[in-house]
Amino acid sequence: MEICLRAYQNVGTNSLKTLIKFITCQSELGHDILERKIFMKQQKEIILDQIPVGPMANFQYFIGDQQTKKVALVDPGWDIDEMLTIADKKNYIIVAVVCTHAHYDHIKELEYLLGLRDVPVSISKYESGVSCKNLKKCEDGDKIKIGNIELTCIHTPGHSAGDMCFLCGDILLTGDTLFIDGCGRCDLAGGNPKKMYDSLFNKIAKLPDATIIYPGHDYGPTPSATLASQKQTNPYLQSESLEDFLHYRMGI
Repeated sequence: MEICLRAYQNVGTNSLKTLIKFITCQSELGHDILERKIFMKQQKEIILDQIPVGPMANFQYFIGDQQTKKVALVDPGWDIDEMLTIADKKNYIIVAVVCTHAHYDHIKELEYLLGLRDVPVSISKYESGVSCKNLKKCEDGDKIKIGNIELTCIHTPGHSAGDMCFLCGDILLTGDTLFIDGCGRCDLAGGNPKKMYDSLFNKIAKLPDATIIYPGHDYGPTPSATLASQKQTNPYLQSESLEDFLHYRMGI
């Protein structure tokens, strides 16, 4: 039996009023899906499904346009057959894959997915380790059109050289750059603590406080949070300087 929890909140940004609905559903596949629809003044509606997958507490997403049902699948690391079953059940048309970065747990089933859906794959031009058909290298500021909506690419290196966040309205998909009350590790290949600081403080933290963070892993106390709340509770967003961040947060 499907259980739904609804909450409503009004948000005003530059005279654009947004009605936010949060719906938590238990799917027949045993996944908790957080579905968030934004009704904008222009009558556009954004689909966002947040789906826990795999043994590493990953979140995968469908994000797209409710009017056309066209969606992108974000970070195809695990459980692609189940993801496709969810898409079919909701009548979604998968028209793109977008990858926040190329670590194993985020792209493990990419080739398998492309064997079933012949769609373009977008990833940062600075990210190595991905070679597949339909590959589109993107840069900071690029737009990815999904039906009637657009994702804006924000290059946020630190966890990897080509980490990319995707912004749509006040939705920010942060991959492994920013978690709820945490951030991605910087000691793997391509990681860079100084670049992580720049990404957190000079890119993400400068977005509107109403921006809602949707991370790549379920590592925090909640599956999503506003940027305003993260500035209050996330220690990685509270450093007063680069030196403070490197010493107290990165242990350097």
